[in-house]
Order: sequence, then structure tokens, then C-alpha cells
Amino acid sequence: MMADCPVCKAKGTLKVTSKTEQIPYFGEILESTVQCSQCGYKHSDTICLDQKEPVRYTLEVHKEMLNTRIVKSPSATVTIPELGLKVEPGPKSQGYVSNVEGVLNRFEEAVVRALKMTDEETIRENALKILEEIVQVKTGERSATIVLEDPFGHSMIDHENAEHRKLTEDEIKNLRTGFATIEK
Repeated sequence: MMADCPVCKAKGTLKVTSKTEQIPYFGEILESTVQCSQCGYKHSDTICLDQKEPVRYTLEVHKEMLNTRIVKSPSATVTIPELGLKVEPGPKSQGYVSNVEGVLNRFEEAVVRALKMTDEETIRENALKILEEIVQVKTGERSATIVLEDPFGHSMIDHENAEHRKLTEDEIKNLRTGFATIEK
């Protein structure tokens, strides 16, 4: 299918392709790509087509667990309550397969970005404290809990000590669609 490019406005230069595929942990997905032959604009998106039971995983992580696999779908909320960190799904939310250390790194990068965008001393002090706490989890000086909540059930924490259960209706209603937030 061809369409008009939203960037350069050239007529009929945007090629749209879609395909479905079976992916471990996620199930059937739809991959869509749009690309402009004129200006090179490209955008890709992946949508999970299968719906599973809504799920909540919880794992208290220690240094030895940094390699524990985490599968986060675009619809999942990730929380580390002890550090006051939470990432909620938003319009550009993406799924990923990573590990505990990778999730900690993502939070660390978000806090560093927030730190660079503020001159307010209280926020800076809080961000530096959170960065220190993330390092403490990575080095084993402290533990933290990772909570993964997914109303469509495509996410998981792959560890024998991970507790998982079905989300309640109230928990599902309280899951918001938004962007990364720091609650602390």
C-alpha cells in the first residue's frame, strides 16, 4: 500500500507493509513499517495480537539475579517501589526482552535524563539519591523488588523465585497509560 508522507508531504511515496509472526513469550504479533522513498522517513510498530490472562510478577532482586530474564510488553507497568520508580505504558511504549540489570539501566538512564533537564536543587538531590540506590542494587549493597504488571499477560519475570498471579479487576482499573514517572 502507498500513502502520502507525513514528513515531506510527497504524494504516494510512503510504503506501508505489515506481517504477522509468532514470537516466544509474546505470541502472535503484527509488525508494521512505513517508509518514505522520497525523504527516508521510517517508522515501525509492533502490536501483540494474542491476549492472555492479566498478570502481576514480583521478584526481590539481589546481585546474583542481575541476569534474570525480564520480558516486558508495550502494555506493562514496571515498578521498583523501594526506589520510588515506575514506568507506565504510553503511546510510544515498546516491549523488550532484557534482564534485571537492563531494567535497572533503563531506569538509570531516565533519571540521568531528568537530572540534566532540571536546575531545581531538591529534584537534583533526589535524582542523585536514586542513582546511588540503583548502583547499590547492582553492586549487591541492597536488594529491591521489581513488580511487572501487564493487563494483557504478555510480560514475565523468568526466575524460580518470581511470584506471579492474575491481576485483580481493581488492579487492572488502576493501571494507567502514561509515561515514565518518578514517584519519590
